[in-house]
Amino acid sequence: MKRIFITALILLIALPAYAAKKKPVTRPLTEDQKAFYAVGLVLARQLEVFDLTPAELRIVKRGLNDAARGRKPKVDFAVYSKKSQDLAIARRDAHGKKLASRVAAFMAQEEAREGSVKTASGLIFQSVKEGDGAAPALTDKVKVHYKSTLIDGKEMANTYKIGQADASVLNEFMKCLSEGMQMMKQGGKARLICPPEISLGNEGTDNIPPGATLIFDLELLEVTK
Repeated sequence: MKRIFITALILLIALPAYAAKKKPVTRPLTEDQKAFYAVGLVLARQLEVFDLTPAELRIVKRGLNDAARGRKPKVDFAVYSKKSQDLAIARRDAHGKKLASRVAAFMAQEEAREGSVKTASGLIFQSVKEGDGAAPALTDKVKVHYKSTLIDGKEMANTYKIGQADASVLNEFMKCLSEGMQMMKQGGKARLICPPEISLGNEGTDNIPPGATLIFDLELLEVTK
């Protein structure tokens, strides 16, 4: 979970004391202003796992403002940085447990959709757009765009937002993705519903709860034999 905070801490440390001075923001944004705006996007991404309430967000902003102004922290950083990591894990896991009771009904509903194909591994494959290029083999290199979410629609990853497609040999992707992409052709789009047994299992990641069912809206851009 430490990775959740690394980027945020680096950015906070890098902020000089004068960063808190208010300056008029012109429209359209300059290149430097766009970069600072992106800092906010990065911080927001790092904080998503907390699912902050408005009141909690105001407290986070107080910490950011105090750090930017060089004020003495109101808490012992060594103690509460660890507690904040524990809180992130607790909130991530609590969200996962909340969704667990809904998985069976969700999977049954998705399996019943017209055109859905459920494989022996448990993958539910839904073609959105048929491709007209080559179908990839496990040893082929693929380039793919995708958005992944939990079953409640909460976004976990999005290559469209970062502006960079994922490219790798097919058998290096998680089992759910490698299996699903073998059912597609270049240029195709599909929705893959992945039970934990063929995605991340009980490991989870910084923001993905252990045992999570993941949904991938995926576009197979390129297949290189």
